[in-house]
Amino acid sequence: MPTIRFLFLICILSCLSACSKQESIDGTAPSPPKSPKEALKSFQIESGFEIQLVASEPMVQDPIFITFDEDGRLWVVEMRSFMPDIDGEGESLPLGRINVLEDSNGDGQMDKSTIYLDSLIMPRALGLIKGGALVAENNALWITFDDDGDLVADRKELFDPTYAANGIPEHSDNGLLRNIDNWYYNAKSKLRYRQVNGDWIRDSTEARGQYGISHDDLGRLIYNYNWSQLHGDLVPPNYLGRNPHHSPSSGIDHGLTLDRRVYPIRPNLAVNRGYIPGTLDEAGHLLEFTAACSPVVFRSTLFSENYYGNVFVCEPAGNLIKRNVVREAGIVLEAFDPNPGREFLASTDERFRPVHLAVGPDGALYIADMYRGLIQHGSYVTPYLREQTLKKDLVLPIHMGRIWRIVPKKWKASAFPQLSKESSEDLLQRLNHEIGWHRDMAQRLLVERQDQSVIPGLEKMVQDGTYELGRMHALWTLEGMGALSTDLLLTLISNPSTLLANHSLRLLEEKINQDPDLKERIQTSLLEEAPKVSRKRALQLALSAAILPEAKQVDLSKILFEKYGEDPLIRDALMSSLTNREFELAQALWNSESWSKSSPEREIFLEMLITAIINKKDTQQLRELVRWIEKNDPSEDWKANIALNSMAIQAAESQNLGLLAYGGQPSIIALAEKNLSPNKADFLKRMFQWPGHSPEIFAASSVSLSESELKQFALGRQKYLSSCAGCHGSDGKGVARMGPPLAASEWVTENETRLALILLHGMEGPLEIAGKVYDAPEILPVMPSHSTMDDGSIAAILTYIRNEWGNQASPVSGRLVSTTRHLNQGRVYPWTATELNEHIKRLESPPNQNP
Repeated sequence: MPTIRFLFLICILSCLSACSKQESIDGTAPSPPKSPKEALKSFQIESGFEIQLVASEPMVQDPIFITFDEDGRLWVVEMRSFMPDIDGEGESLPLGRINVLEDSNGDGQMDKSTIYLDSLIMPRALGLIKGGALVAENNALWITFDDDGDLVADRKELFDPTYAANGIPEHSDNGLLRNIDNWYYNAKSKLRYRQVNGDWIRDSTEARGQYGISHDDLGRLIYNYNWSQLHGDLVPPNYLGRNPHHSPSSGIDHGLTLDRRVYPIRPNLAVNRGYIPGTLDEAGHLLEFTAACSPVVFRSTLFSENYYGNVFVCEPAGNLIKRNVVREAGIVLEAFDPNPGREFLASTDERFRPVHLAVGPDGALYIADMYRGLIQHGSYVTPYLREQTLKKDLVLPIHMGRIWRIVPKKWKASAFPQLSKESSEDLLQRLNHEIGWHRDMAQRLLVERQDQSVIPGLEKMVQDGTYELGRMHALWTLEGMGALSTDLLLTLISNPSTLLANHSLRLLEEKINQDPDLKERIQTSLLEEAPKVSRKRALQLALSAAILPEAKQVDLSKILFEKYGEDPLIRDALMSSLTNREFELAQALWNSESWSKSSPEREIFLEMLITAIINKKDTQQLRELVRWIEKNDPSEDWKANIALNSMAIQAAESQNLGLLAYGGQPSIIALAEKNLSPNKADFLKRMFQWPGHSPEIFAASSVSLSESELKQFALGRQKYLSSCAGCHGSDGKGVARMGPPLAASEWVTENETRLALILLHGMEGPLEIAGKVYDAPEILPVMPSHSTMDDGSIAAILTYIRNEWGNQASPVSGRLVSTTRHLNQGRVYPWTATELNEHIKRLESPPNQNP
C-alpha cells in the first residue's frame, strides 16, 4: 500500500537524519567503558528533557531492579555474579545483594549505601513489605525481616522454594509487583502472593510476560517479551481462566502494538542474532526489538500531560528506551510510537544497558543501567555473539552500574517525603495524590498498619470523594484491611462512575460467596441495567455474571451478547462465567426466536458453547445435543450445522474418543457423511462407539493427523474463531470487503514457511487464489500482522486452516514458526504477493557454487 510505504520511508529518513547528527561510530571497534561524566555526553534524549546521574559504581554494581520505599530510599537488586566471563563461570557464586541507597541532603544524588542482604545467588526481584522485603534469588523466594530498622536484614524465612527454579534470569519468575488488589504479581510466572491476617499465601494466576512487569492506574498488568515490546491484560487477574471447559483467546496477554521497530544511534553488532539477515541494517543498527524488557507505566504528572500513562520500554541490546503512547479503544488498549525514527532516549555508548525502570516519589523516570558489555546469559550466547564480544573487548570490566534519572529541563531535586512518619489521616489524603507512586504507597502502608480509626474516612472518600482514582484506591484499601462493608458496595454497583461501579461489583463477588442471599438483592438491578450499559460496564457484568442464579445468568448473558456479542473479549468474558451452565445458555439461545437467523458472532459464540459442553463430558447433555442436531437438517438449519461441525472438530481430541456409546449407529453419523467433508466426518466417528464400530481402530486408520496434531487442530479452531473468523469467515469462505477465502487456497496448503510469514508480518495488495485475483475494495487493502501472538498459537491456527474445509496439508510446528520469526527479523511492513514469493524462492534456492 503506497501510504504505508511512504510513511515507512519517512520513518527511515527521520532515523537517518537523527543518526546523522551523531559522530560516525566504528561498530567493529572496541567500546571501552566511559566514566559517568563521559557517558552523559553519549545520550540523545527527547526535546525538553535531560538525564541526570543519581548513583554509579562503586556505590552501585550490576543493578537489575530498582524500587523506592516509603521514605524515598532506593532499593537496588544487584546481580553481581551474572556472566563473569564469556562462559558464565562463577555465576553460581553468592555475590548478589540488595543495596539501599539514600540521598541524605536532598540534592538529588545518592550519597549513602547500606547492604540490606548479601550472599545471594542471582537475585532478580524485590517486593517491599512491612518491616522487610520479599527477596527472590535462584530457587528461592525469601521473606526477610529488618527487626531493628537499621536497613540490614536480621533474619529470613524461605517462603517458596519453586521461585526462579531454572536459574536463567530472563526465563524465570521475576517482578514481585504489588498491584491495586493487594497481590504481588510476577512476570514469566503463574504465581502471585499476598499477606492475609499476618500469614503469607501463594496462589496461581495467568502466566505473563518475560522480564519486568508494571500496572496502569486501573490495575491492568503490563508486561512484554524480548521480541514483542508491549503486552497487557484487559481484564482483572484470574477471571478468564475460571471455566475449565473454555480456553480464552483474548483479554490476557493482549498485544498493545505490532510496532517492533527501534532506532539506535550507534551500530549494535554485538547482539545475539546479528548474523541473521534483517536483524541489522547496512550500518549495523538494530532494526527491531530483540531484548525488550521492564516496561513501566508513567503514572506521573512531572512531564506534560501528553506523557501521563505512556509506557516506556527498555531495549538494552539497542542501548535505548522506547516511549509508547497508550490509548483506550473501547475495552481494548492500543499503543503507538509518537516519534518514529527517534527514540525517547538512546546512547552511543555500547555499554549503556537500561534493564529496569521505576517512577520515583518525585515523579521522575529512573533507570537501572547495568552498564556492561555482555548482557546475554550464557545459556543463549551464539557463536556469533561470542566472537563479537571477545573481538570488541566487551566481557570486562564487570561490577559497574549507574542509576539515571530523566526529568524536564531546569528541574531541581528536593528532599523526598517521609511517608513512614505520616499519620494515617495524612496517608488517607495521599490516596488522592496526582502521582501514582504516592497512591500505591499510601494504600500499602494503610493496609499494613491496620489502623481501624481510618475506616470511616476511607468510607467517606469512597462515597463522596471528588477524585475517581482516589476513591478506587480507598475501596481496595478497605479490602486489604478486611473492613469492606457489603452495604457500601451495594450502594456503588450502580454508581454513575463506571470505574467505581465495576470495582465494587468485582469486590462484591467475594461477599456473595460468603452470603448467597445477596444474589437476590442485586440480580434485579443488574438485569435492569444490562440493556443500556456501556461496553466497559458490559465487560464487568459479563465477568461477574457467575454470581447470579442460573436462570438470571442466562438472561443476563443473552442481553449482553445481543448488545456486544461481536466483541471477542465480551464473548470470552461471558464464557468465563458460565462454568457448568453452558448447556443451559446454549439451549436458551437454540430455542430463541431471535436466533432463527445467523450472524458471524452468533455462529462463533454457539460454537464456543458447544465446545465447552463437549469439554465438560456430561454424556446426558451430549446426547441431548445430538438430538438437537438429529431433529434438524444441518444443510438447512445453521445452528445444527454449527453444532455438527463443532462436534466433529472436538472429536479430534483423544480424550473424546468413544465418548458416546449407542446400541447402533446413531443418525448423526449419516448427517455427518452427508454434510461434512470425508475427513471431518471421520473425525466425528471417533467420538461414538456402537456394536461393530471401534473408535480406537477407526482413529488409527482413518485420520491423517497424529493425536498431538489433532489436539493442535482443535486448539487452532478456537484461536481461529477469535482472531481470524471476522475476516475469513467461520467457514473459511472469506468475508466480503474483509478477507479472501482460505478454503481451497494454495496460499494455505502450499509452503508452510510462506504461510507463517503472512501471519508474522501481514500482507498487502492483490493476491491470486485459485485463478481469481482479490484486491481492495473486495477485501481489505492490508491484512495485519499477528506478530504479538506466541509461536504455539500461530502454529495451531496454521495447522487448523491447512486441514479444514477440504484442505489437506502437513501440520505446522511451533518450532517452524519460531525459526521463521527469528530468521526474518527486521521485516517491519507487510509482504506483497510478489515479494513474498521471491523471498521463498531465495530461501529454497541452493547457494551458488563456483564451477
